[in-house]
Amino acid sequence: MKKLFFALIIFSSFNLYSQDRITGEMFSTRSEVISQNGMVATSHPLASQIGVDILQNGGNAIDAAIAANAALGLMEPTGNGIGGDLFAIVWIEKEKKLYGLNASGRSPEDLTIEYFKENNFKSIPAYGPLPVSVPGCVDGWFELHNKFGKIAMTDILSPTIKYAEDGFPVSELVSYYMKLASNNFQEYPNFKETYYLNDSTPKKGQIFKNPDLANTLRVIAKNGKKGFYEGEIANTIANFIQDQGGFLSYDDLKNHKSEWIDPVSTNYRGYDIWELPPNGQGIAALQILNILEAYDIRSMGFGSADYIHHFVEAKKIAFADRAKYYADMEFNKVPVKYLISKEYADIRRKEISPDKASKRVLPGNLENGDTIYLTTADSEGNMVSLIQSNYRGMGSGMVPTGLGFMLQDRGELFSLDQNHFNVYAPKKRPFHTIIPAFITKDGNPFISFGLMGGAMQPQGHAQIVINIVDFDMNLQEAGDAPRIRHQSDQQPTGGDMINGGELALETGFDYKQVRELMKKGHKIIYDLGSFGGYQAIMIDYINKVYYGASESRKDGNAIGY
Repeated sequence: MKKLFFALIIFSSFNLYSQDRITGEMFSTRSEVISQNGMVATSHPLASQIGVDILQNGGNAIDAAIAANAALGLMEPTGNGIGGDLFAIVWIEKEKKLYGLNASGRSPEDLTIEYFKENNFKSIPAYGPLPVSVPGCVDGWFELHNKFGKIAMTDILSPTIKYAEDGFPVSELVSYYMKLASNNFQEYPNFKETYYLNDSTPKKGQIFKNPDLANTLRVIAKNGKKGFYEGEIANTIANFIQDQGGFLSYDDLKNHKSEWIDPVSTNYRGYDIWELPPNGQGIAALQILNILEAYDIRSMGFGSADYIHHFVEAKKIAFADRAKYYADMEFNKVPVKYLISKEYADIRRKEISPDKASKRVLPGNLENGDTIYLTTADSEGNMVSLIQSNYRGMGSGMVPTGLGFMLQDRGELFSLDQNHFNVYAPKKRPFHTIIPAFITKDGNPFISFGLMGGAMQPQGHAQIVINIVDFDMNLQEAGDAPRIRHQSDQQPTGGDMINGGELALETGFDYKQVRELMKKGHKIIYDLGSFGGYQAIMIDYINKVYYGASESRKDGNAIGY
């Protein structure tokens, strides 16, 4: 097995690129998209087109983001949907201000930690009714729309309703992931009825329809968020979950509300990098950048063992804190300001050896207690960075009868350790992996971006920033560049890093540098797992244009007008 791994690594170092490009970095898959009036970047071309159509028909970036998200819930159910949660960072040009929205749902009021202990659960299960928390996506749509939207919600949702009724061709990666999901979910109620064509999930190019989802969206468009969180739909959700042995109730849905929050930031070499505070993991990216700012990353060079080593060691430190402190801030006094401070970074940086990989990293001793990503921009200068997910791809396996979507399983991310910040409690928001990001410079918007993929996300956010700021890559190159993913048992449910964790490197890194990393003590693995999915929009004030970039590892694109 070792010989096979080394053969793969050596081969990959000589087979780096699929094409020779005349301009830009050789690993870049395509040029940036450039437009004057607006831009939409998503992981599905039809969703991107719907967003652009909304912009061209009088909608703004907020309307386009909601429309694209609705479309992705239909067209990419392997990553998101109205059964999941939503987070967004919004730039409003007239106010010159960033807004943050936490539209994540809470745990059932009637489910207590005693239930898990009495039934001998060591952790909350990944699938079934028990990890289901209140889906926050729809409420997030209406919070965004009521505060900033321009056109009617009926117009925003009508393109997706039409596609759900008439059908659309399933793309390659979505078909692949739906087939994988069917291995877990085919025996659950309503899964086959909702997601199968004949005897299997749809194959690439087959036309898929979801009339149940069309009906659900039509009710939401007509009746607003009450159409989802009250009335027939809410009753159907609650009754179905309770019939399956779960606890989510009608009142849990009716009482749900999103929260407008202030994004938090750190300055990295003159750029302000913005994330949302916990219960998400966004501040881990800020911690990584703070630690790395003191090093001359540019001189190390992209892809060098020196750069990768220091990046991974900074990630280990940030994730040790993530494992202990990141949780719902309504239940815990999370020391966000200190965690993302330069002072704290200076202290933790001293733990990094330039020549040796750390095998164990503890959290700081503080005094204070698959997913989709999309981004939009409009002619007024408004920009939206939005991420939405069901967790574990499609979610819990729970498909309420006749509604056309699966509910999320975010509750799995609670800890059952009574002493943990993220311990389960009723009406509490679980730790969240999904995080939108934004960059400003000198008080003006610069880049709206995100990179989906579980624990890859803060690592990916930091790498995108470094690629642009330190390595002078353009917006598309920053996403196409080979990525680093370090993984360990430092989880928000508990666990420690064992023997330094494992380092997965995407194809494109020189084997000489890989060998140097191994000499420093890093355990290198060959892994085809997720390295994230990236979308970004950058504004150019000199030429008065937007640049768009889209993930080459997914099926999507950026479209401008």
